[in-house]
Amino acid sequence: MKNSEINALNESEIKTRIEAERENLTKLRFAHAISPIENPNRIRESRRLVARLNTFLRAKQLAK
Repeated sequence: MKNSEINALNESEIKTRIEAERENLTKLRFAHAISPIENPNRIRESRRLVARLNTFLRAKQLAK
């Protein structure tokens, strides 16, 4: 997800995306613990996306 796409979302949409990505990250971690996943970089990408979403959410909250 690009920064311009994230910036176009409102706060409630960002919160739902954060929850969905956290669930996805948890599933990826469990899958990787059981057997190595095909692309382990997806874990890093998911973690960074959650951080980026949290950053944009905080910026929108401070802008109010």
